[in-house]
Amino acid sequence: MLKALIFDVDGTLAETESIHLQAFNRAFKHHHLPWHWDEPLYFELLKTTGGKERILKYARDYLKSPDVPSKQRVAQIHATKTGYYVELVKNGALTLRSGVQKLMDEAVQDNLTLAIATTTSRANVDALCQSIWNQPTDKIFSVVACGDEVPAKKPAPDVYELALRRLALKASECVALEDSENGLASAHAAGLSTVVVPSRFSLDNGFCQASLRAQHFTDFALADLSQL
Repeated sequence: MLKALIFDVDGTLAETESIHLQAFNRAFKHHHLPWHWDEPLYFELLKTTGGKERILKYARDYLKSPDVPSKQRVAQIHATKTGYYVELVKNGALTLRSGVQKLMDEAVQDNLTLAIATTTSRANVDALCQSIWNQPTDKIFSVVACGDEVPAKKPAPDVYELALRRLALKASECVALEDSENGLASAHAAGLSTVVVPSRFSLDNGFCQASLRAQHFTDFALADLSQL
């Protein structure tokens, strides 16, 4: 019996990645770095989950610089980036993907629990919820599990396993909603049936492990998820 829906955030609840990209570039400028990420490059970097991890990936593999930033330096850059992201979101840069609110409303009406399992930070989740619903995150989602709370980020199953523990539910009682190959791999490894609705940054992914793939959230109903 379906008891909970577990949502990814970036690209799933909302198309956030272009805002993250703006925030990264502002942070690089703030720290006087001669770096600028365009969309094709960011598309490639999204294959690495986690903002700090992307910065290191870029420095090591794209710049091929012997002067790779220290973890402390990367953390400073990323903290600045998070500040810019939160500012952009507070200024109304986000809207939910079409059909997400309807699905959430149907779930609440059926007494399902809503949860989040995301690689992004809690600060980013809180900014999104405040911007879209004008409410604290905990008023919308009963459980939130973030990437900085677990040893390994997606595609590892850790963040979904944490969400399941906090829900006190079995994987068979939940459905995950994702937009990326890494997110799908994470949910699948945690034993979850997974619906994938690709974002514009993940349209060319294969998603062969998906229980259901849809172009839009409006292409399926809650009743369909109960059959997975």
